[in-house]
Amino acid sequence: MQQYDLYGIGAALLDTEIEVSDRDLQTLGVDKGVMTLVDDARQQQLVADLRDHLVTAKRACGGSAANTVIAASYFGLRTFYSCKVAADDNGDFYRADLASAGVAYPAALQRADGGTTGKCLVLITPDAERSMNTYLGISEQLSVAELDLEALRASRWAYIEGYQVSSSSGRAAAIALRKQAEQCGVKTALSLSDPAMVHLFRDGLQEMIGAGVDLLFCNRDEALAFTGTESVDAAAAALRDYCRSFAITLGGDGALLWDGERQHRVNAPKVHAIDTNGAGDMFAGAFLYGLNREQPFSEAGELACRAAAQVVSQYGPRLRAEQHAELLTPA
Repeated sequence: MQQYDLYGIGAALLDTEIEVSDRDLQTLGVDKGVMTLVDDARQQQLVADLRDHLVTAKRACGGSAANTVIAASYFGLRTFYSCKVAADDNGDFYRADLASAGVAYPAALQRADGGTTGKCLVLITPDAERSMNTYLGISEQLSVAELDLEALRASRWAYIEGYQVSSSSGRAAAIALRKQAEQCGVKTALSLSDPAMVHLFRDGLQEMIGAGVDLLFCNRDEALAFTGTESVDAAAAALRDYCRSFAITLGGDGALLWDGERQHRVNAPKVHAIDTNGAGDMFAGAFLYGLNREQPFSEAGELACRAAAQVVSQYGPRLRAEQHAELLTPA
């Protein structure tokens, strides 16, 4: 019996967003528009250097896959999330935030280990671009021990965060999850997550994908980098060797979808973007909601584009709970 619609695996990070200028990024030595792994000392240095800047988002549990699973939960799916937190205040907050969003998690998450819960400092420039500086903390130790195979077997979809490729134990857990899902007939979805992950760990991502996932999420830059092509159309053709369906997000230009038989192009609503953090995560959560509700690919893609457009028009990677219901009944 299927108890969950979506099982996710990924990092558990506490997000903090700060508005900065491009000059600030240059002064701080921060690479723009990508996720950079940093140690705790570097992250604390950045926070100290930016202490006079305006913090624009409240503390919230994050991590790419967590944002996707939480969005799917608020849309109405039954969700489960495997991650790793430490026995600290941030870990307590993270578990409570998951629970408040209706996301189930392994019983082992209640028995947190020593160490530090992961943190992500998100720097937002005036062009709405996000530059992430992530201290994984204990999330770097995410492993097969955090998997709940009983919950996985009772799920319709398994969602894998591509960021796990940067950790040897996390990559092993993602591969084990994908293999187990395939064995028990659970559909698999994977996000390439970030251009930097593709450039640095392409072989590892290929190993996580295996013979091919049911659904691959990526943005334009990730698609081009992963396939080694120079156009979206060429990337779309090449991606069919790695998955049975895909969604390539194109920012304000919408998305390009492949349902296994036909290609679809969906448009995005025109909005004033102020913060692109979480746009891809929200797209994936809304899209998986649509597929779970048996929507056609194009209809699920239209919902996902509306949801992503709503996210980029406000600060923070997540929407308020009531905004999800509003997106399901657009004017």
